[in-house]
Amino acid sequence: MNRILIVEDNEDLAFGLRNNLEIEGYEVEVAETGRLGLEAVRLRCPDLLILDLMLPELDGFRVLRTLREAEHKMPVLILTARGEEADKVRGLRIGADDYVTKPFGLLELLARVEALLRRSQPRDAGSAMSVERFGDIEVDPKSRTVRRGGLIVELAPKEFDLLTALIQARGAVVSRLDLMQKVWGYTAAIVTRTVDTHVAELRRKLEKDPSSPQHILTARKAGYRLKP
Repeated sequence: MNRILIVEDNEDLAFGLRNNLEIEGYEVEVAETGRLGLEAVRLRCPDLLILDLMLPELDGFRVLRTLREAEHKMPVLILTARGEEADKVRGLRIGADDYVTKPFGLLELLARVEALLRRSQPRDAGSAMSVERFGDIEVDPKSRTVRRGGLIVELAPKEFDLLTALIQARGAVVSRLDLMQKVWGYTAAIVTRTVDTHVAELRRKLEKDPSSPQHILTARKAGYRLKP
């Protein structure tokens, strides 16, 4: 049974989320503050964290940064009333795997939770790719490391999965929907800007000039492709 930790100070929302997740078969714990959330992670080692940004004591950004610096690898879904693009990008840069903006649809949130848990499961060793290179970028799927000019580039988990999905396409265009399904496991009924946001972050970290990318290219009205 997968364990989920909800860090949310709105008691009614936390209660509703807990009930619905438990109905789906998850083991759920709730923490009301950022500090209690950190303690719960250390004690319980949840399989997934649902994290509000506006929290007492420690906000969600500080909680997330602390967890990633301590090398906690569980997927993190940001759940927040903040709709500004800058907050979403900041969360992804720190290490969040996805975000949902309040108010949200319960079915969408449950689908995202299921997809994040599925993507975090260990993969068969036989499916591992060999080291791949393009430009001055080197990608090692076995260690999930990326180097640019010989230096390590820190990618969020979903940024790495997105990059490997583009590599596996061998230069072919991959639609946003296909990327959503391959990387996040979402169905066609769920439409977000998640792919575009993650692509922008990959370009910022891997391209010499993100505004004029040479490798991670947009296919207008179609999707994205990777050019060696």
